[in-house]
Order: sequence, then C-alpha cells, then structure tokens
Amino acid sequence: MGSGFQSSRREKYGNVFKTHLLGRPLIRVTGAENVRKILMGEHHLVSTEWPRSTRMLLGPNTVSNSIGDIHRNKRKVYSKIFSHEALESYLPKIQLVIQDTLRAWSSHPEAINVYQEAQKLTFRMAIRVLLGFSIPEEDLGHLFEVYQQFVENVFSLPVDLPFSGYRRGIQARQTLQKGLEKALRDKLQCPQGKDYADALDILIESSKEQGKEMTMQELKDGTLELIFAAYATTASASTSLIMQLLKHPAVLEKLREELRAHGILHGGSCPCEGSLQLDTLSSLRYLDCVIKEVMRLFTPISGGYRTVLQTFELDGFQIPKGWSVMYSIRDTHDTAPVFKDVNVFDPDRFSQARSEDKDGRFHYLPFGGGVRTCLGKHLAKLFLKVLAVELACTSRFELATRTFPRITLVPILHPVDGLSVKFFGLDSNQNKILPETEAMLSATV
Repeated sequence: MGSGFQSSRREKYGNVFKTHLLGRPLIRVTGAENVRKILMGEHHLVSTEWPRSTRMLLGPNTVSNSIGDIHRNKRKVYSKIFSHEALESYLPKIQLVIQDTLRAWSSHPEAINVYQEAQKLTFRMAIRVLLGFSIPEEDLGHLFEVYQQFVENVFSLPVDLPFSGYRRGIQARQTLQKGLEKALRDKLQCPQGKDYADALDILIESSKEQGKEMTMQELKDGTLELIFAAYATTASASTSLIMQLLKHPAVLEKLREELRAHGILHGGSCPCEGSLQLDTLSSLRYLDCVIKEVMRLFTPISGGYRTVLQTFELDGFQIPKGWSVMYSIRDTHDTAPVFKDVNVFDPDRFSQARSEDKDGRFHYLPFGGGVRTCLGKHLAKLFLKVLAVELACTSRFELATRTFPRITLVPILHPVDGLSVKFFGLDSNQNKILPETEAMLSATV
C-alpha cells in the first residue's frame, strides 16, 4: 500500500527531499523525529497552510483557517464539543443512526457500495447527532448530493472560471449555506426538547459565555466545518474497517469473542439502543487494537502542509523561510522501525503484550499531532468502535465481487470503484453459511 512514486523518491533521496506542488517548491518530510519537529514547531517555525481554494470554500471563521490566539480560543471551544462528557451524550444517538443504517443495508436485496453508503452514514451522523437538525429525509438527500459536490472541489485549483472545480465548489457552498441557514433558523426559533446538548448547542453556548453572540455567517461556517470534520475521513476509515474484517475473518471472530466475554453479544442478539457506554467501549482492548491498526495501515489522509516562518535545519538540511513543507503520515507509518511487517494487517501489534507503538508517539500519528492535532479524533474513534460492535453483533456480509477493489490515496484513501458488499441480518435465513464460504464472511458495518 502507499504511493509507489513517493516511495521511490524517498528511497532515492531520503526522508527529507525537495519536490514541487502546483509550481511551488515543496519539502516532503518523513520520519518520526522530522515530523515531530514540524508538528511541534507550529506558530514559531511553521504555520498551517491550506490551499487558497480550501480556505475560501471552508470559510474564514473556521478553526482550520485561524492562527495564533484566535486559533487557541477556538480550540478551547471545540475541546468542549469533543470532550468525554459530550461524547457520552452523543453515543446513544450515534448508536441509533448506525443501527438504522445497518438494518437498511441488511434489508437491501442487492449488494451495496459500502464507500458511498459510508459517506451517507457519516453525513447523516453529522446532521442528526452533531448539529441536531431535523431536516426531512428528502431534503437531507438533496443536501448530501450538494455536499458531495462541495467536498469534491475543496482541494481544486483556485481558478474561478465557468465550469472549473473551484466555481462548482463555490456554487455548492452557496447552496449548502442556504439549506443550513434554514435549518439553523428553525433550530434557534423552535428549540426542541432534546435530552442532550449537541455540538452546535455547545458552540453557541460557549460563544455566549465569552460575551459574544455568533453571527449567522459564523454559525453557518461552524456548521459546515463540523460536517467536514465528521464526514470524509470517517467514511474512508469505516470502509477500510469493513474491508479488513472481510479479508480477515479471524479478526472478526476474535472481536466477537471479546464482546461475548463482556456480555455485549448474547447468542446473536444485538446491543439495545443506548446500552453501550463509553467506559464499556474503553474496556474492549482488542476492539481498540483493531481500530488502531485500521488507522495505521489505512490512514485516510496522507499528511499535512505548513509554511516555513523562519529558516531552520531538519535532518541536516536547511529549510528556507517561505517554502512549503508537507509531512507524510503514511510514509512515516510505513517506515517506522517500531512496527514489524508494516504491510500486514495485525491488530495484536497494539496489544499490551507487544505494544509496538510504545516507543515514541510520532511513529504513529493518524490524527496528526501538536497544537493542530485533529480535534475530532475521539469522535472518529468512537464512531468506528460503535460501528464495529454493531457489525459484529447484528450482521453478516460477503464480498459481492471476485476480487477486492484497488485502493487510491487521492484525495483521501478509498476503493477506486467502491466496495461492493452484500449484507445479511443475523436473524436472516440467508445466514446459513456453508463451510467453504465461511472464510469470506464477517460481521460489519
């Protein structure tokens, strides 16, 4: 796995080498110590850098586009959104959304494209759980289609010409914000009696505590960023999780054994809505290992970009002020000396007995690091854990094609032609499995 081109360049030039991106000089960086210096150098050695199109499409009021004190203050607010207390209140709602989705997948007469459906699932989770919007299903479907067009053009060239990707992204943003503004006004004018505070509630309340009312534009930008944070990378990781459970039925069975041992799986019955607790999920050590291994071997994004604020030395090379630096997460995982047989899917490498990741946290960084560590990482891991538990408890599935699809890394990791899978509920008569097909089955998304 990984880019053969970049691997060959790294083998030829080492862990720090010069290349170009969109006509600009770029330093590509691999290796735990090198990446650590980049990530821990935020605000004094380097500064976050997003392509102009991304900055414009996401909006100026977002955490990703802010720097300095503004960035620090925004992170404090978002840390409340993804705190332990907040996640605990989201958990029953996340479980319900996943259960409803799996029932729909299992009742579908034909195979489904898991990657496409995972995108719909994570979008629905963001809308229903994080934002607390009660958008009608038909409107939600239309909003999803527009959002896909928006995401597809977030990293386009910033060329504002008719029919350009950037123009399509701008048009999608405008349409999205109209729909989001209507949902926001409905929510603000007619607050519903919910039994939990969603992420948007926390965002609004935190702003009030600071003596500032958020403008409608700030609310729309914040809403769009929350969806963006929960959507594409989580859909990518969800698809990778299902694919690996299909490929490795022994991993699935070991996961089921752990769920039985903790009283979660009872002879094929599923955990009831709201029955899962954060503490219970945290106690599932093998489940944690499975999620970690998915994120190690199939990190959704390849890395991140920074602008050099002042010339500094890295691995014996001078990195000039004003240049761009790209730190590679995937290459760092692939070359980390702490991991054995790096191309093998082996969750037990993260077990207490082996703990291959114990020596240096920058060998393993699927969510980045430093002051710009992914704010939604705990939400993403929670979502993946609930998905794995529900899959193991409620479904069987089989690959609907002769071979597994090829994987592409751009713009995020995903199957080139999707992942075609047929799902069966555990109580279905179709689940009478012949021994020769048992190896191709597993419980999942």
